[in-house]
Amino acid sequence: MVLMSSWETQLATATFGLTNGGTAGVIYIYLATFFGFGMAIVSMAEMASMAPTAAGQYHWVSEFAAPSAQKFVSYMTGWLCVLGWQAGSAAGCYLAGTEIQALIILNNPSYVPERWHGSLLAIALVCVSLFINTVLAKVLPTIQATILVLHVCGFIAILVPLWVLTPHAPAESVFTQFNDGGDWKSVGLATLVGILSPVVSLIGPDAAVHISEEVRNASKTIPRIMLATAIGNGTFGFVMLVTLCFCIGDLEEVLGTPTGYPFIQVFFNATQSTAGATVMTCIMIILSQFCAVTNMTTASRQLFSFARDRGTPFHIFFRSVVYDIPLNAILTTAIISILLISISFGSTIAFNQLTALGVVALLASYLISIGSMAWRRITSQPLLPSHFSLGRWGLPINVAALMFLILAFVVVCFPPARNPELESMNWSSVIFGGVVVLSGGYYLRAGEKYVGPVKLVRKEA
Repeated sequence: MVLMSSWETQLATATFGLTNGGTAGVIYIYLATFFGFGMAIVSMAEMASMAPTAAGQYHWVSEFAAPSAQKFVSYMTGWLCVLGWQAGSAAGCYLAGTEIQALIILNNPSYVPERWHGSLLAIALVCVSLFINTVLAKVLPTIQATILVLHVCGFIAILVPLWVLTPHAPAESVFTQFNDGGDWKSVGLATLVGILSPVVSLIGPDAAVHISEEVRNASKTIPRIMLATAIGNGTFGFVMLVTLCFCIGDLEEVLGTPTGYPFIQVFFNATQSTAGATVMTCIMIILSQFCAVTNMTTASRQLFSFARDRGTPFHIFFRSVVYDIPLNAILTTAIISILLISISFGSTIAFNQLTALGVVALLASYLISIGSMAWRRITSQPLLPSHFSLGRWGLPINVAALMFLILAFVVVCFPPARNPELESMNWSSVIFGGVVVLSGGYYLRAGEKYVGPVKLVRKEA
């Protein structure tokens, strides 16, 4: 629940959907994304029930893909998972850091914001996440339980003032007002480009899988957690999104807010108070930061798991466990987060870059793993026993998930506007391609070390 943080992320990333789609577009694309991701989530929940392991997608590919391709495709999927979660860890800290900067802008009109201010704040929050994941590792479950309460209570604390204090737009305006702020010359295409907003808020249902080895009766528990998290967060996110659209007022004014975050302007317009907007924004910042903490936890476990299967260079270093935690993997995750955040020193849309990079990598890993399951069903190969099964609906659901994921994978690589300048270009596809090429090159050089988690388990057994 805390990691997906759909309602918080939907507020924070609303700029994408409101610029490309408007209030009507962002609502409709959210519903379509929720349905499409639903197909993907139940498909992965079934695989998690069959093979609950911290390796997640690349283990499933090793289990379900065609035998001739299992080793290489599993290896590449492992790298995609590592890339996706590492980028997500950086994006979470960058989001919280720039929200703090936005709060300074709100409270101090004389403050002149610089791009590097937000970047340094984000790097400081990486250090905070590192401290919590290492020094406070033993009490991390207690901290996360506390934040889960804030996740629910914060939802109510923000929703009620917006409902009570803000003048509401007519329903006809909310559900029919589209916007083509990216100059795509097509409302439909603009709305599709805005898919990044709901995808970011709904992605990450596989997070529970990566801690499945620390959960009792994981074959039953993990699918339930995945489904409950997706339904709960998805519902919270939709309610908050519709509320935002009804309370947004003048769309151009809100999108042009000096804070850079439309939701902060909406908070201020609702309360007519800097103090009130500050309190509401502080709730968002706290939750964003602890989402980043959980992201670092998941990213480090994913790196640790892949290193344990000898998929990375220096795998002995990354799989090292010190004080009952994968310390080297956590430290490496923090360093990578800082390096990725450094992109923002030269780009005005660094958050778009980081989020799109993480989304592209994770979507690719979902595509490959669900595609492997679909192949197994099409060729009538036997499936592993599971407590959660899609039965005869399995193949149609898998195919529907693949169709949605392919569309989302392509669209999130689009720039935020047509004919972008060099610095506003979406470079996530280039970085993604670079990682694929480099990891493929490493496989050709040292691929014999990697045997795939399924073959490794069978060999050790």
